[in-house]
Amino acid sequence: MENMEKSQQNEKSPQIGVGIKEEALDQSIERSRDFLLSIQNGEGYWVDELEANVTISAEYIFFMHFTDRLDPVKQDQVVKYLLHQQREDGSWPLFYGGLCDINSTVESYMALKMAGLPADREEMVRARQAILANGGIKKTRVFTKMFLAMFGQLSWDDCPAVPVEIIVLPNWFPFNIYEISSWSRGTVVPLSVVRSFEPVHELPEGRDVQELFTEKDQDLDFKPGGLPFTNWRDTFIYLDRFIKIIGKFPWKPFRKKALRKVEEWTLEHQEDEGDFAGIQPAMFNALLALHLLGYAKDHPACVKGMEAVDRFMLEKDGRLWMQACISPLWDTAICCNALLDSGLPTDHPALVKAGEWIISKQVVKRGDWQVKNPGAEPGGWAFEFYNELYPDTDDTAEILLFFNRGEGSDNRWKLSECQRAMDWLLSMQSKCGGWGAFDVDNDKEILNEVPFADHKALLDPATVDVTSRILWMLSKWGFKKEHSQVQRAIEFIKERQEVDGCWFGRWGVNYIYGTFLALNGLRAIGEDMMAPFSRKAVRWLEGHQNEDGGWGETCQSYTEPSLRGRGQSTASQTAWALLGLIAADEVHSPVVERGVHYLIETQKDSGDFSGSWWEDEFTGTGFPIHFFIKYHMYQHFFPLMALSRYQRAARRAAGGNGQ
Repeated sequence: MENMEKSQQNEKSPQIGVGIKEEALDQSIERSRDFLLSIQNGEGYWVDELEANVTISAEYIFFMHFTDRLDPVKQDQVVKYLLHQQREDGSWPLFYGGLCDINSTVESYMALKMAGLPADREEMVRARQAILANGGIKKTRVFTKMFLAMFGQLSWDDCPAVPVEIIVLPNWFPFNIYEISSWSRGTVVPLSVVRSFEPVHELPEGRDVQELFTEKDQDLDFKPGGLPFTNWRDTFIYLDRFIKIIGKFPWKPFRKKALRKVEEWTLEHQEDEGDFAGIQPAMFNALLALHLLGYAKDHPACVKGMEAVDRFMLEKDGRLWMQACISPLWDTAICCNALLDSGLPTDHPALVKAGEWIISKQVVKRGDWQVKNPGAEPGGWAFEFYNELYPDTDDTAEILLFFNRGEGSDNRWKLSECQRAMDWLLSMQSKCGGWGAFDVDNDKEILNEVPFADHKALLDPATVDVTSRILWMLSKWGFKKEHSQVQRAIEFIKERQEVDGCWFGRWGVNYIYGTFLALNGLRAIGEDMMAPFSRKAVRWLEGHQNEDGGWGETCQSYTEPSLRGRGQSTASQTAWALLGLIAADEVHSPVVERGVHYLIETQKDSGDFSGSWWEDEFTGTGFPIHFFIKYHMYQHFFPLMALSRYQRAARRAAGGNGQ
C-alpha cells in the first residue's frame, strides 16, 4: 500500500533523480536558454566582460601620460574605477577575495598619484600602508619596476635587460623570439625598444611616489645565490649583468639593424583593425615603441592602434576601465554548445547566425605558428574579434565541436572550412602528445629562469585541459582510440593525473577545471570510466563538494596545493564538477543530485540576470599564480550545459528519451 502511494506521488510530480523534480529541471533549463538567447548580439555572436585586476586600467593612465595623450575626462573616470575597486585594507587584489597584490596596489597608487590625488588623502594613506606592510617596492614584479623606471622613480639599472638585438637572433639559436609564447613575444619584442632606449618621463612636482621607497629598496637588483653555471637562474642573472655592462658601451654594431627589424616586426604584427596580438600588454608596448621610434600620433598605425585600445574599454556609472582581452569566439562557441545541449534545434536561427559569424572569422593567413610548423596550412580560429596571426587550438576545438553538431544554413561547412581547421589543429600537436594553446613544442623550461620572466609564463607548453578538449572534439568527428595522434594524447593526459586523482587546470581555476575536461575527453574517446584513473577522479570530486551542494576553488590553489578544490561555491565550477561526474557515469550519485539542486536553487528569479546565475569569483586563468580572469559568460552557459547533460543522462539511464 505504501509503495502504491509513492508511485502515485511520483506520477503527479515526476522526478528525474532522487528529490529532483523533472518540471523544476525543465524550467531551469528553459529559463537559462531564454536568457542566453536574449543576450545574443545582432551580428550573431555572444560576448561579455573579461574582468581582470586593476593594473590593466592603471597602466592606461601611465600610457596616456607617457605618450602625451592625456584625456582628463577618461583619467578621472579611471580614477573613480580604481577607488571603487580599492578594499578596506587599502589594497587591490589579483582576484575577487584574494590577498593584497603588491603589484596591483603599487601601480594603482602610482596611477592615482599621477592623476593628482594627494598623498595625505585617506585612500592613499591606506594604500601606502598596505604597500609597506606587504614588502614594498622590493617585492614588485619586473613590469611594475619598469613602469617606475619609465617615470624616473627608480633606475633602469634595477630592471632586467631586454636587449633589442634579440630580434636578430636566428630561429635555430637556443634563445630566440619564437621559443617564447605568443603573448610574451607580442609584448617583449616592442618592449625591447622601451628597455633599450631607457626613456624617462619626468613627473610634475608632487606627483612622484618616492614616499613608497624605504631603505630596503636601495638595492633592487637581482641577487644570485651562487656562482654562474651552477644553476640556470644564477647563470641568467650573471648574463643579465653582463648584457647591461655591454649595453653602456657607445659602440652597438647591431642596434640600428635591430631597431629597424623590431619596427618592421611590430607593424607586420598589427591587425588591419589596429590590434596587436589581441591583448593589452602587446597593444600598449607596441604603441610605446612606435612613440619612441618617432611615429606621430596621427600616423595610421598609431590611429588604428588607439582605436583598438578604445574597443577594450568599458564604462559604467562614470567609471572607465580596460579589459585585458576580449573573448567573442570563445564565448560564442561554448554558448552554442550549451544551447545545443539544452535541446535547441540545430537549425535554430540563433545557431545558424552564430555559425555564419564564426565562419567569417576563420583564420586563413599564416601566423607565428608557422615558424615551428612550416608545412601546415592555416585554418584555425582565434579568441578575439581581430587576431589572425595567433589562432589558438582551444578555440578551434570548441568551434569544431559546435560545427559537428549544428547543421547551420550550409552543410558544406564540414567539407571545406572544418576540414581546413581540423588539418591545422592536428598539425599543432606537440612531440609530447599534448597541445599547447598557440604554438608547437614551446616548452624550453630554462627560459622561465631569465630575470625578465619572473611571472614564469614565458612559455606555452602542452596542457591537459587543452589536450582534453581536443580529444573530446576528435571523438565527435569520428576519431578512434587506435588513431596514432589520439593514442599519444590519451597517454599525455593519463600520465599527468595527480596522485590524489585530479588534474591541473592551466586555463581555468584550477583542478576542478582540469579534472572536468580530462574526464570528458577520456570518456568521449572511449576510455573505461570504471578504470582506476576515473574512480580516483570521481572520489576527488566527491570529496571536494561543499556543504551547500556546490563546488568552488580559489585562485590561491595555484600557490597553496592544500587549497586545491576548495573555495566558495560558484555556478561555473559547480557546473564543471557535475560535467566531470556525469562523464564518469555518476548521474545517479547523491553528490551529483546535490550539485544539480545547488544550480537550480541559486538560479536568479529577478533582476538583470533573471534566468541565469551570478558569481563574484574569478574562475579563469591567464597566468597561474600571477594573472586571473572572470569570464562573465562562464556563469551563464556552463550551468546550462551541466543541467542539460544531467537531464539527458538521467533520462537515458531511466530508459527514457535521452538523446
